[in-house]
Amino acid sequence: MTSLVDWAAHGLLSWSAWQMVLFTLVMTHITMLSVTIFLHRHQAHRALDLHPLASHFFRFWLWLTTGQVTKEWAAIHRKHHAKCEQPEDPHSPHVHGIRTVLLRGYELYRKEAANQDTLARFGHGTPNDWIERKLYTRFSYSGVALMLVIDLALFGAAGLSVWAVQMVWTPVMAAGIVNGAAHYWGYRNFEAPDASTNISPWGILIAGEELHNNHHTYPTSAKLSVKPYEFDIGWAYIRALQKVGLARVKKTPPKAAFGDVRPVADEKTLEALIANRYELMATYAKGIRRAARAELEAMHARSADVTVIKVAKRWMHRDVEKVPAHAATELAKARAASPMLDKMVTMREELRRMWLDTSVSREQLAGDLHAWCQRAEASGIAALQEFSLRLRSVQATA
Repeated sequence: MTSLVDWAAHGLLSWSAWQMVLFTLVMTHITMLSVTIFLHRHQAHRALDLHPLASHFFRFWLWLTTGQVTKEWAAIHRKHHAKCEQPEDPHSPHVHGIRTVLLRGYELYRKEAANQDTLARFGHGTPNDWIERKLYTRFSYSGVALMLVIDLALFGAAGLSVWAVQMVWTPVMAAGIVNGAAHYWGYRNFEAPDASTNISPWGILIAGEELHNNHHTYPTSAKLSVKPYEFDIGWAYIRALQKVGLARVKKTPPKAAFGDVRPVADEKTLEALIANRYELMATYAKGIRRAARAELEAMHARSADVTVIKVAKRWMHRDVEKVPAHAATELAKARAASPMLDKMVTMREELRRMWLDTSVSREQLAGDLHAWCQRAEASGIAALQEFSLRLRSVQATA
């Protein structure tokens, strides 16, 4: 009886509270790495190949700590990208509401996992070997039951708390925060065709998934960080796996290369613009923000009302369809108050149309781009002139 009470109080390890906290953090960290490296970057997007040894470790770990079925996770995530922010999106906060995704994200996941059409259309290429069929999928919750037994054996009654944290970690971090907050709050490096945001420039707690806008911009990239100040710990682990032969990176974010300024914007310039459009349009956005600051200073100097510019400047670099109705009115007022900013917003949309319009020939588009650069350089607006010269120096993909 005494030994039973002693086990319940201390478990087999008799660890202190801080040691159990550290154990829990390490376990959940490995789980997050398994989600981001195996389920997300390897299975859903094929951004890297994994050695069978590494692949099976991640599969086993996810079975033990989450009960995730690889086919379900990959299919739901692929559908999210295919139908992002549309009614069919399994977990968009703009469809289901931010509160629902944050608090009931796991319920949305389970509902979509039961949709056989989703699994059939988006679940291709996921593991279908004997152990997947007979154990990991058929008895998906046996692993977490085994994890409970292990935690109780190691820590006694306190093991139940350790296990509970392990069980809620992924639903809260992935199903709630990444699927919810990362489409609602945060900063955007790129004007991706959805509402994705980067929650934080340092992707540590959720193993790099914090950099969600970067991911939606370049979904097939194994690396989620793109700026010098951003850190993707998942990428650090992938690089380590690659060094020991357990992973092979297939794709990383493209980086525009620049050379001499071409005399005219030609088809090669057009090709380079389309290939590097997100990076180039991010540069254009910086120019708009710089021009807006200069305009505010000039208006201050002549004691003009700067309120309308201040209110609307956050929307000047956004795609037209991404500007909400309440902001569109303020943006129109700002453009009317500043012909210079109006010109920059107008020419941004004209430039964007060059890769959206599929009804025009490449030759015609190249001519339109040349004319756009001529107008930009003759505009007298420094930001437009600088951008046009940079655009004429960007290199086409070899």
